[in-house]
Amino acid sequence: MKDYAGVALTTPVSFGYARQSPRGATWFIGSTLRRMLAASGLGPDDIDGLAVSSFSLGADSAITLTQHFQLSPRWIEQMPYGGASGILALRRAARAIQAGDAEIIACIGGDGAAHRSFEATAANFSNFTIDASFPYGGGGPNAAFAMITRRYMDDFGARREDFGAISVAQRYNANHYPDALLGHKTLTLEQYLAARPIAAPLHLLDCVMPCAGGEGFLMMSEERARSLGLDWCRILAADELHNAHRDDDIQLRGGWTEYAERLWNRAGFGPEEVDMLQTYDDYPVISMLQMEDLGFCVKGEAPGWVRDTDLRFDGSGPQARKLPHNTSGGQLSVGQAGAAAGYLGVVESLRQLTGSAGANQVAQARHAMVSGFGMINYDRGLCSAAAILARSER
Repeated sequence: MKDYAGVALTTPVSFGYARQSPRGATWFIGSTLRRMLAASGLGPDDIDGLAVSSFSLGADSAITLTQHFQLSPRWIEQMPYGGASGILALRRAARAIQAGDAEIIACIGGDGAAHRSFEATAANFSNFTIDASFPYGGGGPNAAFAMITRRYMDDFGARREDFGAISVAQRYNANHYPDALLGHKTLTLEQYLAARPIAAPLHLLDCVMPCAGGEGFLMMSEERARSLGLDWCRILAADELHNAHRDDDIQLRGGWTEYAERLWNRAGFGPEEVDMLQTYDDYPVISMLQMEDLGFCVKGEAPGWVRDTDLRFDGSGPQARKLPHNTSGGQLSVGQAGAAAGYLGVVESLRQLTGSAGANQVAQARHAMVSGFGMINYDRGLCSAAAILARSER
């Protein structure tokens, strides 16, 4: 597979997180774009590529957004792939830049969150949802992830305390990230365990909080980033696979198992050289699946691995093994801004690798693994994607 040489990821922006908002997806996407343009010194006429991910655009689409935002791109993509959207946007935009199809591409995920809007999104997510879930009282992702979590606990002996280790560490990280919606609240393991039940064995703090917001980044050639005086990151490796292991009765693995080794080989190092791991974390169990399938531990050993690993951004935990994980707090503490959640790990990694993370900065960050998971369709997530990113000098 062709490498991603010469392509720069730059200008990470998170915008407007709110538990509810009267604003729609178009406003969050446009506001994210405006902030990226201001940060990069570019204007609308400089953007000749646009990749958009959203669940709530309604009658609008990526092409109608070009008129809203007064853009004239020669390359455009709309990617409704949930938690894998950011990495998929990254991969497609990189290839477009290498092919000369566009020079500067804005990759943006954004969604609004009106009162009870998530209920409508979940009820009409797909024909599987409409025909086989909601009519029988199993609507929304809680039921599917309750089933996956229960099976994982039964097969591998995981305890709620193990899932709690992820949530508690991420809340610590969020306490140092000003934009996290739950960052003002500390969380202990005792509080996590005492949270009210939602769908057994899931409790409240296992479940991601829907919200509004936007995430985005720019992609261009390294030469262009250098000429603009921007800090950027490189893509060492990236891959994706969809509807993997389709014959598994319960999803306990994702498509990462089929390409993780190739990712590490292309990057030229293994998990021990990664300075941070950003997993898609709408529920703690899926973070465990990513940790295992990406090679940080073997299948079924993530419960012990998280107990023995300090997942805090600053390494202040008591464990000897250190690996900062979801350094902004992840969705479990920042919130799930619809399709923007699929960009959260990429944007946070860019901040970390360019040294612009602020109070939650990982010291001497050089390499990041980012993984995405998305599109719960009846009983499993269909999309998996991952990328290894590296700090670059101007």
